[in-house]
Amino acid sequence: MNRTVVKWIKKLVYIVAAIALLSVCVNMFLGPHSIAAGGLTGLAIILEEMLNMDRSWVILIGNAGLLVVTFFFLGREIFFNTLIGASLLPLGVGLVPKIELISDPMLSMVVGSVLFGVAVAVLYHNNASSGGTAIPPLIFKKFFGLNTAIGLFLADGVVVALSLMVFSVEAFFYAVSSIFITSVTMSYIENGMNKKKMVYIISDMYNAISSAVLNEIGRGVTMIPVVGAYEQSQRQMLMVTCDKRDYQKLIVIVNKHDEKAFMITDTVSDVHGQGFSYQSGTV
Repeated sequence: MNRTVVKWIKKLVYIVAAIALLSVCVNMFLGPHSIAAGGLTGLAIILEEMLNMDRSWVILIGNAGLLVVTFFFLGREIFFNTLIGASLLPLGVGLVPKIELISDPMLSMVVGSVLFGVAVAVLYHNNASSGGTAIPPLIFKKFFGLNTAIGLFLADGVVVALSLMVFSVEAFFYAVSSIFITSVTMSYIENGMNKKKMVYIISDMYNAISSAVLNEIGRGVTMIPVVGAYEQSQRQMLMVTCDKRDYQKLIVIVNKHDEKAFMITDTVSDVHGQGFSYQSGTV
């Protein structure tokens, strides 16, 4: 099968799964407790209470307008990906039963918000969205470089403010908490699950250590000339970037060749390049 076709099928599966999860969150975790946690889904919960209008129709009408904005500001690829999500979400919300899985509002809000954040992050990872206020964050990120989690938090603020006019103060604070939890979940998935170790090593055995790292771990090593302030002597510092699973191997290698080696380790959220964002035959 053609690679492009396989790629699109895989992407479609992720989008459908994320939309299904969003529908469950709205109808089984947030909606039953009147938690309008931002977005078009939150607005739909509010309007359903105010106008007795089914929330799936509110989502359908709202997404129709936002699709036009997506086409002009985010391009055809995201438009078509959004078209899938925006079409499936009202269908999913209409089909998923509106039942209360968890009677405790706080617990239901927490579980629903985490799952909501996971679903939206999956959509963003596939350059797609479910429409609604998920569209503005993509525009903010494209034109202003604003993190999507922060963009979603700002866009949802208006909807949450409206919820205070319809529901109780308690429901309002649940909605605010829900947005915060969703944003944190998204941010962690986008940045926190791909952390790497950046290690700086100063040792007289730099040749042996660098050779072992290249051969035993398969990671590149950068040699950086440094000068010690006390002795004013020039030495070589090694810089190694590795996964968490390779970090312990690196420590073993360094201790094997020089137990007195000076090491500084930092955690970085993302790394691009050979061996990380793409693979070569030598890594």
